[in-house]
Amino acid sequence: MKTTRQQQDATRRQIVASAVDLMTRQGFDGTTMKDIARAAGIGDATIYKYFPTKDRIVLGYMDEAVRSALADTLATPGLADYDLQEKLQRLTDAVLERLLPDREFVAELRTLARRSPLSMLAEPLSARQALREAVAGFIEAAEASGEIEPCDFKGVASGLYGDYLAGVVAYWLADESDEFADTTQLVDLSLGVAVLALRAGLVNRVLQLGGFMLRSQMARFMQHGSGLVGVLRMAKSALADTMVPPVDTTRTTRARPAAPPPEADAPKPARKPRTRKATP
Repeated sequence: MKTTRQQQDATRRQIVASAVDLMTRQGFDGTTMKDIARAAGIGDATIYKYFPTKDRIVLGYMDEAVRSALADTLATPGLADYDLQEKLQRLTDAVLERLLPDREFVAELRTLARRSPLSMLAEPLSARQALREAVAGFIEAAEASGEIEPCDFKGVASGLYGDYLAGVVAYWLADESDEFADTTQLVDLSLGVAVLALRAGLVNRVLQLGGFMLRSQMARFMQHGSGLVGVLRMAKSALADTMVPPVDTTRTTRARPAAPPPEADAPKPARKPRTRKATP
């Protein structure tokens, strides 16, 4: 009997859910494809029709998590009024919030990353294209409003966000600070530096000369405790000190009161604290 698309999607979700449960308890290397198939209630051979390897099951989980976080971000009330950094920060936070309940399972990605450090960057995940399109849209909106200088490499810049996100997740997995405060600081500073560079028109030159270096060094550079936060703090300060605010007579700067007035139609939701998952 031929299965429907809905049935196939349901089976895929069941396989991933079973893998999450087993790998959280037994580890990546301690879980076999046969274990996952039996836990999912399917035949030992059937699982290979959906996922050829355990690696692809893990990546399938990440793909779905990112797509879900992106959908949540795009549905944020008043998102069109956010500036570029706020949009990128909302998206990054949404991914981490989506991964938080399964953090122990996501930590098993370290096994995959140690074996193939760039595997997360190389796989043609459908979420990667969706991310690229969304971030390109954020950049285009910032250009249109006069927030940043025109960027000739929007495709490359938006593609690098996927690499950046993989690095943030790796940093977050190693973060032992209270409520992941170090990761929050890293995201704030790194996105602040990126947006300042876009406003100053530096991205075009940087990408021409060495964008490929960022991709090749991302996994090492985003390791927790690498001194990255200090480097980013100095870079942000240097960029902010040297920038001259552009004169734009066609755009009125959006006010940012400490708290939205009571009559605001669509106040921005407060950023959710990244609390740790309770250990049973």
